[in-house]
Amino acid sequence: MNQDIFVAIEHLRGNVADVSYVMLAAARDLVMGTGGKVVAVVLGRDAAGLASNFNADQVLYADHPLLADFNPEAYQITLVKVIDDYKPRAVLFGHTSIGMDIVGGISSKLGLPLISSVRNFNGGNKVISQICGGKIMAESELPEATTLITMIPGGYKPEMGMATQPPPVSSVAVQSLDGLRTMLIQYIEPESGDVDITKEPLLIAVGRGIQTQDNISLAEELAQAIGGVVCASRPVVDQGWLPTSRLVGKSGSTVKPKLYLAIGISGAPEHVEAITGSDVIIAINTDPAAPIFNIAKYGTTADLFDLVPALTDQIRTVKG
Repeated sequence: MNQDIFVAIEHLRGNVADVSYVMLAAARDLVMGTGGKVVAVVLGRDAAGLASNFNADQVLYADHPLLADFNPEAYQITLVKVIDDYKPRAVLFGHTSIGMDIVGGISSKLGLPLISSVRNFNGGNKVISQICGGKIMAESELPEATTLITMIPGGYKPEMGMATQPPPVSSVAVQSLDGLRTMLIQYIEPESGDVDITKEPLLIAVGRGIQTQDNISLAEELAQAIGGVVCASRPVVDQGWLPTSRLVGKSGSTVKPKLYLAIGISGAPEHVEAITGSDVIIAINTDPAAPIFNIAKYGTTADLFDLVPALTDQIRTVKG
């Protein structure tokens, strides 16, 4: 086993996911303790150019037609071989639908320890994990064996994982992928027609704390006063109170507004990973232990039903 930290890069339709840059930043932090290198692992087809701005010492690139789009079976087979051949100190995966789809199988096949929901590292080999929905932070030691780790956003900014100079790229052989039981049939784009929340500079986000569909009007009035757009976390969309085009999270859109005002949102990892690129995050939640406060620049435990109408009135007064 060497002391290098590998990062399993996530990308979709030619775009690198922000969580990949978060992991590269985390890996850079971790190698300060291990003394190894940061190695980005990219699986794809004609996708070596994706690594042009990685803050990494090296890129290992596996090129194959069946890796052009994410296929959990093909990714797992390929990464098992890479990890077994190189035996790095640790391998970072996103705590995302992609990462969680493959990391358990890799851990089982190679008999390697797995630490999930890691937020950051402290002192090299200290691992800080988020448990109980983010209300408790647990510290543990990095195991001696090659360790698989799933990273959640919040501990590092995506731009920390970027660099201006491209790292050197080396090709790795891909194990035979014949006989796969899982095949991509079609990639379905979401329907257009609604606003594109990924391009909006001011977002007012509502979560479970809004309680009823009728109460969404409070957020809409605030959005209208401030010149923003209303979006939502998963529970609101699942209820049918807002369309899926307004969903923020790993199963929805990743957003990078100048201001993200989270109203009644607890801050589950699948939501947090989609908002860490925001310039400023403000949280309103009556639960002082809500994980959203871990990433918010400003926050209050005031009752949203008292605060939001008052805030709307104040903005309207100031704007005349």
